Amino acid sequence: MRFTSQTSSDGVTEQFFTLDEIPGVLWTPEDASGVRPLILLGHGGRQHKTAPGNVARARRYAAEGFAVVAIDAPNHGDRPRDEEFGRIAADMRAGMAAGENPGALVAGMHSYLAPQAVADWQTVLTAVQRLDHVGVGLVGYCGMSMGCGLGIPLIVAEPRIRAAVLGLLGVHGLAEDAARITAPVQFVVQWDDQMVPRDQSLALFDALASSEKTLHANTGKHGDVPSFEVDSSLGFFARHLS
Repeated sequence: MRFTSQTSSDGVTEQFFTLDEIPGVLWTPEDASGVRPLILLGHGGRQHKTAPGNVARARRYAAEGFAVVAIDAPNHGDRPRDEEFGRIAADMRAGMAAGENPGALVAGMHSYLAPQAVADWQTVLTAVQRLDHVGVGLVGYCGMSMGCGLGIPLIVAEPRIRAAVLGLLGVHGLAEDAARITAPVQFVVQWDDQMVPRDQSLALFDALASSEKTLHANTGKHGDVPSFEVDSSLGFFARHLS
């Protein structure tokens, strides 16, 4: 892991890094030392590790004592785009314009990205936990929309993840993996989501095998998640990772 820059403000330190050509950023409390819980933060489609919503959420978590790490998903942010990704993205846009099922189209994109994304996250998780100011504490995952689509197979593959905040996605292509998740989950649904049909979101929530899972439904469209959901997720992680 090679750190490329470091800044601190408002009690939070932000460190950019690269690891095996994976670009990422780590947030920790300023002057942090010793073991602390770690949250993996997945971004949405067509976004990147430092999208404004990601940064705000990460800094909020870090200010409360967590370590938070975000990476660019394959073919996103500072990572190169491959030809197959370009073809799938073009087909997805064309299918949506033609009125095809958006859930199935998005699921196809996520299934293409997921194997590399899971491997990347596992590599980064191992490296970050070797840092003296993070250590081998409990681990959570937070991801909405594409962050949910790539997060569900990650949670299945990675037993170190003990709790997750997910949402803004439907069940297409995820039912089998969701049925293997037993960690506590807080699941966010936007009731008027123009991109994810409500019944598909509820079906994904229902498919989760977690004995503790909570549905948070708010009025509004896909990008209108209220800011208080960050505070709610902070309380959720504090309960399960402290």
